[in-house]
Amino acid sequence: MSDIRGSSTGRSRPVRALVPAAAGILLGAAALALYAAVGCDLNDPDRDVKRLFPGSTGYKTLYVSVSRKGGDGLLRQIEARLGDKFTGLFETADVPYTMYEIYKGTELIGYIHGANQKGTYGGLQVFLALDREGVIRGFYLQKLTSKAAKAFRDPAFGNQFLGLSLRDFYRYDVVTGKEEPPGPVSRIANPDPGSDRDFRAILRATKKNLVLADEFLLGNAHLKFFKG
Repeated sequence: MSDIRGSSTGRSRPVRALVPAAAGILLGAAALALYAAVGCDLNDPDRDVKRLFPGSTGYKTLYVSVSRKGGDGLLRQIEARLGDKFTGLFETADVPYTMYEIYKGTELIGYIHGANQKGTYGGLQVFLALDREGVIRGFYLQKLTSKAAKAFRDPAFGNQFLGLSLRDFYRYDVVTGKEEPPGPVSRIANPDPGSDRDFRAILRATKKNLVLADEFLLGNAHLKFFKG
């Protein structure tokens, strides 16, 4: 499976077989080193992309950041769409977000993006496979430390997110954990009520993931549904 790595400023080069130049390799290595501090990358992209998009034949890796695209002003806009302040190591403006464009031949068929989030016992990572309209087609908890980890990793839990998009999550308040009026997000069942903090962390990471994907991958296609 091909992996064409892009620069840290945004879009990568057109689809081809492999990174052709040593300079590109060095740029990718530098971006990965930066990721190692605060980013969220698939552990095994070749394997994970195939698993989340079984019909795919290749992918491109993009490195973007809020600081490079719009700085503090953009960060405030993203916070407004999330409904919460960005705080901590994983939510600074210079976090290098790793995003994957997924291809079947030369056709773009979707995206994968992961988001870090603080849970009860440490960080967790929520990856979403999205179609070209930003609808969730796959849900993957790559990293999770929780006494309910087995229940959260059960496909029955992740399947509840399928078919939802940022339009659905806009009404979900990540601070209160409520959706007004109740809708599809409210119907996502917590498999372990004793782990409510981790459950809400997963929902916050999912909404944050969708907001960032809309900003960096979808041209803010869902911004028209944001009521402020």
